[in-house]
Amino acid sequence: MESDITAFQKAVLSWYKDNRRSFPWRETSEPYRILVSELMLQQTQTERVLPKYEEFLNAFPTAHDLAEAPLADVLEHWSGLGYNRRARFLQQACQKVVRELGGVFPHTPSELEKLPGVGPYTARAVACFAFGAAHPEAVEPFIETNIRSVFIVFFFKDDMYADGAPKSVSDAQILRLVADSIPSEDVCSAREWFYALMDYGAMLKKKTKNPNRRSSSYTKQSRFKGSVREARGVILRQLVKNKENGLSLSQIQKIEYIDIERLTKAADLLCSESLIIRDGDMYRIV
Repeated sequence: MESDITAFQKAVLSWYKDNRRSFPWRETSEPYRILVSELMLQQTQTERVLPKYEEFLNAFPTAHDLAEAPLADVLEHWSGLGYNRRARFLQQACQKVVRELGGVFPHTPSELEKLPGVGPYTARAVACFAFGAAHPEAVEPFIETNIRSVFIVFFFKDDMYADGAPKSVSDAQILRLVADSIPSEDVCSAREWFYALMDYGAMLKKKTKNPNRRSSSYTKQSRFKGSVREARGVILRQLVKNKENGLSLSQIQKIEYIDIERLTKAADLLCSESLIIRDGDMYRIV
């Protein structure tokens, strides 16, 4: 297995040397900027994130700026990325850092996970990309969609059941290999290794049928058009535009032509998540 891991590392790093992608969040080790990028990149294509990342940081250049901003302004600059809860979580995480931690981001995954909206993957990614060089002990294995693809293709492509059907692969199986594959510092930094895995996985997805279909955690994303998720975005978009006075759902329906039942379900969810509040028939951003 050790020789397999070494050959794997060489193959990935050799390809990465000539094909490395360049992104602004890879040019910094500032934890706030890396956290912004990680939350933006969740379930959102890189091409959509790039312009919004720059716009967002121009509006809120520091964690303190974001912590003290009105939520309506935050959502306005997040608009277009979808999954707006991420913007709320990001602001709440920065509020905790600024107001409770003296403006200093924790550097271990376990402490980062205590921030609102920061789960196991995000905590480990921020620890690696922001603090891995200064605190190598903070680097723990993690998986995202591109990394999962790489390990499935390299280590599980020939795993079949007796009837010839491909076996599904669990994240626990992959995580063990991810942990074993992190190179020593004299080969490359953990930060560069995980960037290399992500870039290699992005390439594989363009050249092969999505390898993640082999993952036991794979789920096909539900259709956006006609969904409650679409209605959520519509409500927030209109309330951001009318953040001073708010709107009723009937007013939003006349503008967006979405059925009132979906709007009502979406509004109830947004209220429960403290993104909007209701006052009689009127809704507005918190």
